[in-house]
Amino acid sequence: MTLTEDRAPSARQVLPAEERHAAELAFLAAHDSGPRPPGWALTPRAVVTFICGSGGETLDGRMKIAPKFVGERALVERCVVTLAGERGLLLVGEPGTAKSMLSELLAAAVCGTSALTVQGTAGTTEDAFRYGWNYALLLAQGPSRTALVDSPVLTAMRSGRVARVEEITRCLPEVQDALVSILSDRRVSVPELAGTEDAQVAAASGFTVIATANLRDRGVSEMSAALKRRFNFETVGPISDADAEVSLVRRQATAVVERAGASFGVDDAVLDALVTVFRDLRSGRSAEGWDVERPGTVMSTAEAVQVAASLGVAAAYLPTGDVLDLVPGHLLGVVRKDDPADHGRLLGYWDGPVRRRAEDGSAMWRRLWDLRENLR
Repeated sequence: MTLTEDRAPSARQVLPAEERHAAELAFLAAHDSGPRPPGWALTPRAVVTFICGSGGETLDGRMKIAPKFVGERALVERCVVTLAGERGLLLVGEPGTAKSMLSELLAAAVCGTSALTVQGTAGTTEDAFRYGWNYALLLAQGPSRTALVDSPVLTAMRSGRVARVEEITRCLPEVQDALVSILSDRRVSVPELAGTEDAQVAAASGFTVIATANLRDRGVSEMSAALKRRFNFETVGPISDADAEVSLVRRQATAVVERAGASFGVDDAVLDALVTVFRDLRSGRSAEGWDVERPGTVMSTAEAVQVAASLGVAAAYLPTGDVLDLVPGHLLGVVRKDDPADHGRLLGYWDGPVRRRAEDGSAMWRRLWDLRENLR
């Protein structure tokens, strides 16, 4: 086949949560017949089970629900209670702590779709929260319902579903504040259609908004006090359990490499060392209790997944020896993103915990210590 020949459509790289976990969602909808808030596809209890898993239990002897979010169950339960009360939910935290993933899972479980999403940017306009117009129809017919273009938020209001706003603080304050009346009055006025039954859109039962915001982003817009009052804030923190983080990194990196058409061939010991480095640099203290100078960049679990996936792809397609030899170079690529001084902090980590572990007799850390020159 030449470059100019048509290629057959390929499978989608990533399926939305409602399609990826369709079998579990259908099972839970039938399994738990308890009370549901208006418009919900699952009971609140089933939503928590969907996200946190069934704890190894096979429900009805038919299906075991795998955990999808690694974090406190109490956090997920508070999120579900907030949504059941039709109140806005704002997930805040460091970059890479799975806020967006949790938002997607909640929306998929509550209303069956995570697609009603607005991506917040400095260029996002108020139309993304309210409505716009099909200008060809507007010029031909004048203002009418058929010429009105619903935003994802307005679509969620009409259908009683969950709207998602990613990176809400990236939006300008005047754009953010379009949500104030939506979350308080639960309706949107369309002045152009005054005098018709379409002049006002009222939210159907079940409508609410999940927004996310990063704590470290620069150049963001502070939310107004009025908008803050209309959200319940929940902080999504880094994974506290090291074994759980290693398991998550392995699972997600494996999925990335398999989508790239290969098998994941990175040794568990390499993954353990990789996650240990990320955890030490993230917390400013090693597992042994040694002080570590934290880099300015965020050493998130999401970054660890990307490094592990890169190691897996390299091992599959560009095998050149021990995959451990590639770790320092990939770590340097992570820490250099924000502050050039972070290069020195990574070298300091090598001269501290890495060297001390090597001196304690660990072959893995001895090899990493020998690779210090790769950091220059």
